[in-house]
Amino acid sequence: MRYFQLLPKTHFDFIGARKTFFLISGIILIACIVSLCTKGLNLGIDFTGGTMVQVQFEQTTDISQLRSALQKAGINADIQTYIGKNAFAIKVKGKQDNVNEVSKNIEGALATIGTKFEIEQTSFIGPTVGNDLAKKALLAFVLALGAMIMYVAFRFQNIIWGAMAVAALFHDILLTVGVFSFFQIEVDLVIVAALLTIAGFSVNDTIVIFDRARENLRLNPKYDLPTLLNVSVNDTLSRTVITSITVIAATAILYVMGGEVLKNFSLALLIGLTSGTYSTVMLVPGLVYQWSKGSNFDAMATGVQTTEAPKKKHNKRRYNN
Repeated sequence: MRYFQLLPKTHFDFIGARKTFFLISGIILIACIVSLCTKGLNLGIDFTGGTMVQVQFEQTTDISQLRSALQKAGINADIQTYIGKNAFAIKVKGKQDNVNEVSKNIEGALATIGTKFEIEQTSFIGPTVGNDLAKKALLAFVLALGAMIMYVAFRFQNIIWGAMAVAALFHDILLTVGVFSFFQIEVDLVIVAALLTIAGFSVNDTIVIFDRARENLRLNPKYDLPTLLNVSVNDTLSRTVITSITVIAATAILYVMGGEVLKNFSLALLIGLTSGTYSTVMLVPGLVYQWSKGSNFDAMATGVQTTEAPKKKHNKRRYNN
């Protein structure tokens, strides 16, 4: 398999620089863990519970008018629209004892818009619903990661390769969550969806590199492990750059022009996709090498039969490690 080369052929020694990459990532992850332990996460109403006010307007009202009026009143709310109706559901975090107070504050804020409206329903989303959603979100995340590690381990016939791919996913997700913790950006189920998207993107790039490594080992079974990994990453670097720039650019446009509803979602994707590109190229090869040293990687790591002579000979490239 050959890839379009956007960049000139590179010969970076990623394995030789692995300890530098490990140090950089270690410092960043420690900072993220400290933030999570000290500040925690700013969980949204999906997880904490709160007040929901359903309001119906007589005249057409734009959601931006509602958001502006609520922000001026100091109310941080999630707003949902109903298709075909000039109605909105306004959700605000809080305890059950504060339902009436929150409802009055929302009513006062909406009165400044100057359009007649009616409060159709006021209810409390209890913590039981929030806890249930949190457990299901965590379960979905764990199952997805478990499925990924089994898939990579099965495809490349080595649990180490699968485990290192998932270790890189934890790096990307922990970094994203750590940034949200540090800046106290609200985390809801939409952010959970973004985290799963990040995991899928990162593992896809990793599998491309692993596929390339398997192909390179077929072509030259005498490659040692650091040479195999370095050559494979350099061979796919152009493809990785093209894919990452395209996706990150599209996500950046979504962040700038997508509005308040998609802002946190696209921000999470921007952080995670950037980190995913870094971890795929800089971390995964080093992690695989660090944990595979001394193993019979020719048959075990790639599942490639190397008894037959390759059809095409290549000069052996070695990198210091």
